[in-house]
Amino acid sequence: MCWSATADLTAGTVITAVGAVCVLRVRRARDLPVAALPLLLGVHQLLEAAVWASGGRCGTAATAWAVIALPLLPVWVPVGVLLAAGPGAARRLWWPVAAGLATAGILAYCLATGPVSAGIRGHTIGYGVDVPYPAPVLAGYLFATLGALLLGGDRRLRVLGVVLAVGAAVCAGLWRLEFASTWCAFAAVASVLVLGWVRRRPASRHWLRAPRTNSM
Repeated sequence: MCWSATADLTAGTVITAVGAVCVLRVRRARDLPVAALPLLLGVHQLLEAAVWASGGRCGTAATAWAVIALPLLPVWVPVGVLLAAGPGAARRLWWPVAAGLATAGILAYCLATGPVSAGIRGHTIGYGVDVPYPAPVLAGYLFATLGALLLGGDRRLRVLGVVLAVGAAVCAGLWRLEFASTWCAFAAVASVLVLGWVRRRPASRHWLRAPRTNSM
Protein backbone atom coordinates (compact mmCIF):
# COMPACT_ATOMS: atom_id res chain seq x y z
CA MET A 1 0.00 0.00 0.00
CA CYS A 2 1.05 3.65 -0.24
CA TRP A 3 1.75 5.22 3.11
CA SER A 4 0.06 8.55 3.76
CA ALA A 5 -1.55 10.48 6.59
CA THR A 6 -4.81 8.62 5.94
CA ALA A 7 -3.12 5.21 5.87
CA ASP A 8 -1.21 5.86 9.10
CA LEU A 9 -4.30 7.31 10.78
CA THR A 10 -6.42 4.32 9.80
CA ALA A 11 -3.78 1.74 10.71
CA GLY A 12 -2.94 3.53 13.94
CA THR A 13 -6.57 3.67 15.02
CA VAL A 14 -7.18 -0.03 14.32
CA ILE A 15 -3.93 -1.19 15.92
CA THR A 16 -4.48 1.03 18.98
CA ALA A 17 -7.93 -0.53 19.40
CA VAL A 18 -6.41 -4.02 19.15
CA GLY A 19 -3.81 -3.01 21.72
CA ALA A 20 -6.51 -1.79 24.09
CA VAL A 21 -8.25 -5.17 23.77
CA CYS A 22 -4.96 -6.94 24.51
CA VAL A 23 -4.43 -4.90 27.66
CA LEU A 24 -8.01 -5.45 28.83
CA ARG A 25 -7.79 -9.20 28.25
CA VAL A 26 -4.40 -9.79 29.85
CA ARG A 27 -4.61 -12.12 32.83
CA ARG A 28 -1.18 -11.79 34.41
CA ALA A 29 0.44 -8.54 35.47
CA ARG A 30 3.84 -9.61 34.14
CA ASP A 31 2.33 -10.04 30.65
CA LEU A 32 1.27 -6.39 30.45
CA PRO A 33 4.35 -4.98 28.65
CA VAL A 34 4.05 -7.47 25.78
CA ALA A 35 0.26 -7.15 25.71
CA ALA A 36 0.59 -3.37 25.46
CA LEU A 37 2.99 -3.54 22.50
CA PRO A 38 0.23 -3.11 19.84
CA LEU A 39 -1.12 -0.16 21.85
CA LEU A 40 2.31 1.49 21.87
CA LEU A 41 2.88 0.84 18.16
CA GLY A 42 -0.63 2.01 17.28
CA VAL A 43 0.01 5.32 19.02
CA HIS A 44 3.32 5.40 17.14
CA GLN A 45 1.47 5.25 13.83
CA LEU A 46 -0.89 8.02 14.93
CA LEU A 47 2.15 10.17 15.65
CA GLU A 48 3.43 9.52 12.15
CA ALA A 49 0.04 10.58 10.78
CA ALA A 50 0.66 13.88 12.56
CA VAL A 51 4.11 14.09 10.92
CA TRP A 52 2.43 13.63 7.52
CA ALA A 53 -0.11 16.34 8.37
CA SER A 54 2.71 18.75 9.26
CA GLY A 55 4.30 18.25 5.84
CA GLY A 56 7.16 16.23 7.30
CA ARG A 57 8.57 19.10 9.31
CA CYS A 58 10.63 18.42 12.40
CA GLY A 59 8.41 19.11 15.38
CA THR A 60 6.85 17.60 18.48
CA ALA A 61 5.25 14.69 16.59
CA ALA A 62 8.51 13.75 14.84
CA THR A 63 10.45 13.93 18.11
CA ALA A 64 7.86 11.82 19.95
CA TRP A 65 7.93 9.32 17.08
CA ALA A 66 11.71 9.07 17.34
CA VAL A 67 11.64 8.64 21.13
CA ILE A 68 9.34 5.62 20.81
CA ALA A 69 11.13 4.12 17.81
CA LEU A 70 14.70 4.59 18.99
CA PRO A 71 15.39 4.44 22.74
CA LEU A 72 12.05 3.06 23.99
CA LEU A 73 11.40 -0.03 21.83
CA PRO A 74 14.81 -1.73 22.30
CA VAL A 75 14.17 -1.66 26.06
CA TRP A 76 10.41 -2.27 26.06
CA VAL A 77 10.50 -5.43 23.94
CA PRO A 78 13.27 -7.45 25.66
CA VAL A 79 12.21 -6.43 29.17
CA GLY A 80 8.59 -7.31 28.34
CA VAL A 81 9.57 -10.70 26.95
CA LEU A 82 11.81 -11.32 29.98
CA LEU A 83 8.95 -10.60 32.38
CA ALA A 84 6.57 -12.86 30.48
CA ALA A 85 9.06 -15.71 29.93
CA GLY A 86 9.35 -18.82 32.02
CA PRO A 87 12.34 -19.46 34.29
CA GLY A 88 14.12 -21.55 31.64
CA ALA A 89 14.35 -18.66 29.18
CA ALA A 90 15.24 -15.90 31.62
CA ARG A 91 19.00 -16.45 31.58
CA ARG A 92 19.41 -16.20 27.81
CA LEU A 93 17.10 -13.16 27.64
CA TRP A 94 19.47 -11.06 29.71
CA TRP A 95 21.66 -10.68 26.60
CA PRO A 96 18.96 -8.93 24.54
CA VAL A 97 18.05 -6.86 27.60
CA ALA A 98 21.67 -5.73 28.02
CA ALA A 99 21.94 -4.95 24.30
CA GLY A 100 18.69 -2.99 24.47
CA LEU A 101 19.81 -0.92 27.45
CA ALA A 102 23.15 -0.09 25.82
CA THR A 103 21.53 0.76 22.49
CA ALA A 104 18.81 2.84 24.12
CA GLY A 105 21.39 4.76 26.10
CA ILE A 106 23.28 5.73 22.93
CA LEU A 107 20.11 6.65 21.06
CA ALA A 108 18.69 8.64 23.96
CA TYR A 109 21.93 10.63 24.14
CA CYS A 110 21.75 11.29 20.38
CA LEU A 111 18.17 12.53 20.68
CA ALA A 112 19.03 14.72 23.66
CA THR A 113 22.00 16.37 21.96
CA GLY A 114 20.82 16.72 18.37
CA PRO A 115 17.68 17.46 16.38
CA VAL A 116 15.41 14.95 14.68
CA SER A 117 14.89 15.59 10.98
CA ALA A 118 11.89 14.30 9.05
CA GLY A 119 11.08 14.53 5.37
CA ILE A 120 8.42 13.13 3.07
CA ARG A 121 9.97 11.01 0.32
CA GLY A 122 7.26 9.94 -2.06
CA HIS A 123 5.00 7.60 -0.13
CA THR A 124 7.32 7.22 2.85
CA ILE A 125 8.88 9.42 5.52
CA GLY A 126 12.59 9.49 6.21
CA TYR A 127 13.81 10.36 9.71
CA GLY A 128 17.30 11.52 10.47
CA VAL A 129 19.21 11.35 13.76
CA ASP A 130 22.96 11.80 14.02
CA VAL A 131 24.05 8.43 15.40
CA PRO A 132 27.77 7.53 15.68
CA TYR A 133 28.71 4.08 14.41
CA PRO A 134 25.23 3.37 13.01
CA ALA A 135 25.98 -0.22 11.93
CA PRO A 136 26.77 -1.64 15.42
CA VAL A 137 23.97 0.45 16.95
CA LEU A 138 21.50 -1.02 14.45
CA ALA A 139 22.84 -4.51 15.16
CA GLY A 140 22.31 -3.98 18.88
CA TYR A 141 18.81 -2.61 18.23
CA LEU A 142 17.78 -5.60 16.12
CA PHE A 143 19.33 -8.10 18.54
CA ALA A 144 17.44 -6.49 21.44
CA THR A 145 14.07 -6.49 19.70
CA LEU A 146 14.14 -9.50 17.37
CA GLY A 147 16.54 -11.51 19.52
CA ALA A 148 14.29 -11.27 22.56
CA LEU A 149 11.27 -12.53 20.60
CA LEU A 150 13.23 -15.39 19.05
CA LEU A 151 14.99 -16.45 22.26
CA GLY A 152 12.04 -16.12 24.64
CA GLY A 153 10.88 -19.70 24.20
CA ASP A 154 7.25 -18.81 23.47
CA ARG A 155 6.13 -20.19 20.10
CA ARG A 156 3.75 -17.34 19.25
CA LEU A 157 6.29 -14.66 20.12
CA ARG A 158 8.86 -16.55 18.07
CA VAL A 159 6.51 -16.39 15.09
CA LEU A 160 6.20 -12.64 15.63
CA GLY A 161 10.00 -12.40 15.74
CA VAL A 162 10.36 -14.30 12.45
CA VAL A 163 7.71 -12.11 10.77
CA LEU A 164 9.45 -8.96 11.97
CA ALA A 165 12.86 -10.27 10.88
CA VAL A 166 11.53 -10.91 7.37
CA GLY A 167 9.92 -7.46 7.39
CA ALA A 168 13.22 -5.87 8.44
CA ALA A 169 15.03 -7.53 5.54
CA VAL A 170 12.37 -6.42 3.06
CA CYS A 171 12.25 -2.84 4.37
CA ALA A 172 16.04 -2.56 4.38
CA GLY A 173 16.18 -3.80 0.80
CA LEU A 174 13.39 -1.61 -0.57
CA TRP A 175 13.59 1.54 1.56
CA ARG A 176 17.12 1.89 2.91
CA LEU A 177 16.78 5.59 3.77
CA GLU A 178 13.26 5.14 5.12
CA PHE A 179 13.95 1.88 6.99
CA ALA A 180 12.93 3.18 10.41
CA SER A 181 9.54 4.43 9.21
CA THR A 182 8.64 1.46 7.02
CA TRP A 183 9.77 -1.22 9.46
CA CYS A 184 7.97 0.41 12.38
CA ALA A 185 4.81 0.50 10.26
CA PHE A 186 5.30 -3.18 9.43
CA ALA A 187 5.93 -3.98 13.10
CA ALA A 188 2.75 -2.17 14.11
CA VAL A 189 0.65 -4.25 11.71
CA ALA A 190 2.39 -7.48 12.73
CA SER A 191 1.85 -6.71 16.42
CA VAL A 192 -1.80 -7.73 16.11
CA LEU A 193 -0.39 -11.26 16.49
CA VAL A 194 0.00 -10.37 20.16
CA LEU A 195 -3.79 -10.65 20.53
CA GLY A 196 -3.57 -14.39 19.87
CA TRP A 197 -0.73 -14.62 22.38
CA VAL A 198 -2.76 -12.84 25.05
CA ARG A 199 -5.82 -15.04 24.49
CA ARG A 200 -3.78 -18.20 25.11
CA ARG A 201 -1.76 -17.08 28.11
CA PRO A 202 -2.48 -18.91 31.38
CA ALA A 203 -4.21 -17.01 34.15
CA SER A 204 -2.52 -16.09 37.39
CA ARG A 205 -4.37 -16.84 40.59
CA HIS A 206 -2.85 -13.81 42.25
CA TRP A 207 -4.07 -11.62 39.37
CA LEU A 208 -7.65 -12.93 39.26
CA ARG A 209 -8.47 -13.76 42.84
CA ALA A 210 -8.33 -11.86 46.07
CA PRO A 211 -6.22 -13.52 48.79
CA ARG A 212 -8.08 -15.74 51.21
CA THR A 213 -8.60 -14.65 54.78
CA ASN A 214 -9.10 -16.94 57.69
CA SER A 215 -12.51 -16.65 59.30
CA MET A 216 -12.99 -17.00 63.00
